[in-house]
Amino acid sequence: MAGSDTAPFLSQADDPDDGPAPGHPGLPGPMGNPKSGELEVPDCEGLQRITGLSRGHSTLIVVVLCYINLLNYMDRFTVAGVLTDIEQFFNIGDGSTGLIQTVFISSYMVLAPVFGYLGDRYNRKYLMCGGIAFWSLVTLGSSFIPREHFWLLLLTRGLVGVGEASYSTIAPTLIADLFVADQRSRMLSIFYFAIPVGSGLGYIAGSKVKDVAGDWHWALRVTPGLGVLAVLLLFLVVQEPPRGAVERHSGSPPLSPTSWWADLKALARNPSFVLSSLGFTSVAFVTGSLALWAPAFLLRSRVVLGETPPCLPGDSCSSSDSLIFGLITCLTGVLGVGLGVEISRRLRRFNPRADPLVCAAGLLGSAPFLFLALACARGSIVATYIFIFIGETLLSMNWAIVADILLYVVIPTRRSTAEAFQIVLSHLLGDAGSPYLIGLISDRLRRSWPPSFLSEFRALQFSLMLCAFVGALGGAAFLGTAMFIEDDRRRAQLHVQGLLHESGPSDDRIVVPQRGRSTRVPVSSVLI
Repeated sequence: MAGSDTAPFLSQADDPDDGPAPGHPGLPGPMGNPKSGELEVPDCEGLQRITGLSRGHSTLIVVVLCYINLLNYMDRFTVAGVLTDIEQFFNIGDGSTGLIQTVFISSYMVLAPVFGYLGDRYNRKYLMCGGIAFWSLVTLGSSFIPREHFWLLLLTRGLVGVGEASYSTIAPTLIADLFVADQRSRMLSIFYFAIPVGSGLGYIAGSKVKDVAGDWHWALRVTPGLGVLAVLLLFLVVQEPPRGAVERHSGSPPLSPTSWWADLKALARNPSFVLSSLGFTSVAFVTGSLALWAPAFLLRSRVVLGETPPCLPGDSCSSSDSLIFGLITCLTGVLGVGLGVEISRRLRRFNPRADPLVCAAGLLGSAPFLFLALACARGSIVATYIFIFIGETLLSMNWAIVADILLYVVIPTRRSTAEAFQIVLSHLLGDAGSPYLIGLISDRLRRSWPPSFLSEFRALQFSLMLCAFVGALGGAAFLGTAMFIEDDRRRAQLHVQGLLHESGPSDDRIVVPQRGRSTRVPVSSVLI
C-alpha cells in the first residue's frame, strides 16, 4: 500500500535519489531502506478499515466541516459589513470600533488552548456541537442590545469566541485523521477555501440584509439560524475517527497522549512550527486590519473623491464598498488558496522546502501591492481595488500551506494543541490587537489635524500602511522556516512510526534493532 507520495497534505517527498545504503535497515535516508521508514498510504479499502468509515461518509464529514468553517468566518465579518452603521448607532470613534474585533479575537485566543487540550483527549464531535450551539445563541442575543450599552456588545462579541475556539482548533485534526497524502491535500484545500469565501459572504450578507431590512441589527440574525443547522449536521453526520491511525505502519503501536506540559515543550523545540506560526501571525495582523477597516477606508476615499456623500450622524450609511470588498475577498481567496497549493505542489518536485518558500513569496509580494492600494486611494478608487485584489490574492496563498506545515511537522496526538497555540500566537500578536491599533493610530493622527473628511481619510490611510511593513516581516519568518522544515518533518514521521523517543532536546534517540537487541543512535545521524 505504499506510494511514491506518502506525506501529508502538500508535504515534500523524500529525495528520490536516496537508495538503500549500508547501515541499519528500516531507517529512512542514507542509513537504510528509504521505503521502510516512510508513511504507508492506505488505499480506499485500507482507509475504510482503519477509520471505520466509507470514503463517501468521510467526504460528507469534510463537507459538513467546510460548511461550518464558512459559517464561522461569515459570522466574524458580518460585523465589518455594517461597521459604519454600528459606529453611528452607538456614537463611537475609530478606537472603540476597533475594540469590537479585538475583544472577540482576544476571547477566541484565550479559549483556544483550552479546546486544544480537550480536543487531543476527548470526543471532538461533542466539543464542537456544544461550542457552536453556544456561539449561535450569543450572536442572536447581540442583535438586541440598546444603543446605551455598547459595553454589552463588546461582551457578547467576546463570548462568541467560545464557539469559534471550539471549532477552529479541532476541525482540521479530524480531516487529518480521515485522509492521507493527496486525498488529504484535496480535502484540506476545500476546507480552507471556506475562509476567504465565508469572509466575503459576511460582508455581502451584512450589507445586503441591512439594505433589505432597513436595520443593521438583522444582519446579526442570519448566522444563528444557520448555526442551528450546523449543530444538527455535526450530530447526525460526523463520527470520531481514531487519532493518527491512518499515518502509522500496520505494526506500529498506537500513539498515546503525553502531558500538556510535555506537548508545549515539544512544540517550543520545533523551529518549523514556531517560525511558521510567526509568519502566519503577520498574515493574521494584515488580514485582521483589512477585514475591519477596508470598507470604511474605501467609503472615506469615495467621500474625498466626491463620488458619494458623507455619512452623517443619524443617517443610514449607504455604500457599495462592503459588497465589492466582499466579492473581492471571495474571489481572491479561492484564487489565492488554489494558486498557492498548485505552485507548491509543482515546486516540491525540485525543492523540498517549497511550502515555506511559497508562503514567503506570497507575503513579500503582497506588501508593495497593499502599499500601492493605500497610496492610490485619493487618486483612483479603481486602481485601489486592483491593487487590493492582487495583494489579497498573494496573502491568501498562505492559508492551506500553513495548515499543512503544522500537520506534517507535529505528531497526531499534539495537533489540536499545536493548532490552539498557533491561534494564540497569531491572534495575540496579530488580529487581536491590529484593528484596535489601527483605529488608535487613526484617532491620534486625526486629532493633530483640523477636523475634515480629508483628515479622517488621511489618518486611516497612514495607519493602514503599517500592514505592508508587518507583511514583509512575516515573509522573513517563512524564509527562516525553510531552513528547518526537512529535519522537523522527518522527525515527526519517525515518532509516528515508533522509532523516535523524546527524552529531551539533547537526548533524542532512534531505536534501531541490532543483533537481537535495541540500540539507540542519535537522531541527527538520520536527519540528513
